[in-house]
Amino acid sequence: MQDKKVLFSGYAKLPTGITASEMYKVIGIIVVVDMKTGFIENADCTLATKTARDHVCRHIVGYNLSNGPEGLQEILEDVYQGSAKKAVTTAIRIIYDKYKSYKNGDTQEQLS
Repeated sequence: MQDKKVLFSGYAKLPTGITASEMYKVIGIIVVVDMKTGFIENADCTLATKTARDHVCRHIVGYNLSNGPEGLQEILEDVYQGSAKKAVTTAIRIIYDKYKSYKNGDTQEQLS
């Protein structure tokens, strides 16, 4: 797995009545992970505003998924107070579950 970068995505339903849900219905968080180190090297998400997308992604990039999702979820709970908070943390959990499955050799699940 040396120098292997893998893209993982997580999607979660957004609450009704917020701009992002009118645009997308679900939030998507996409990360690129260095499988040798577990570090998230790049991230993107479908929050409605550039400021929200940039802020959330800035806190995702650099996190080590090998440490589990809880630390990243705690960081986002602290720094993101938007209406999509629960959906963001759910999408992170889904990404972690896919990462863990992939590390364990379960590549049958579609990872994109």
